[in-house]
Amino acid sequence: MNQRTTDQEKLIEGIKANNEHALKKLYQDNFFKVEKYILKNSGSKMQAKDIYQEAFTAVWKNIRLGKFVPEGDTAVNGYLFRIARNKWTDHLRSSEFKKKTALDETHPKISAKVETDVDETDIDERDRRLHKVIATFKTLGEPCRHLLTIFYFEKKSLREIAKELNIGEASARNKKYRCIEKLRALVLTPN
Repeated sequence: MNQRTTDQEKLIEGIKANNEHALKKLYQDNFFKVEKYILKNSGSKMQAKDIYQEAFTAVWKNIRLGKFVPEGDTAVNGYLFRIARNKWTDHLRSSEFKKKTALDETHPKISAKVETDVDETDIDERDRRLHKVIATFKTLGEPCRHLLTIFYFEKKSLREIAKELNIGEASARNKKYRCIEKLRALVLTPN
């Protein structure tokens, strides 16, 4: 048995024993590779961190349960990367991602910006803006509130909304746009 295979076995034994050094080494040795992959494939640093946490936890559980046996000198690293890549691929295929991407492309000014270094003042400012948006949303007329609610929260398509409101799809799109613009104007108006 060569030295690297032995290192893999030691790493796996360390993971099974919840050895802090082994877990930290595994985490640090692989994070930037996964982050780089996700950033190159339409992701953000925050999403990379979330996906990596999920993948790392899955690898940890599978190793502890004996569901993984190494076959090579970088088997654990490769296994962790494959799980992260598969989780990211699932995320990209999800309807949540597709709808968020469509929203960002349609309304880039109101899309949420993911930040990596957030301090307390940023969080307070974001909370203040969110409360203003919510309060302003409540002042919109019922037709706009209803249309925006079924589009953004109930995730109905414009075709479904048009059918529900008994109007054409183009009219539904125009109404949604006007409602968003009205909300944006009200939110951006100084107090």
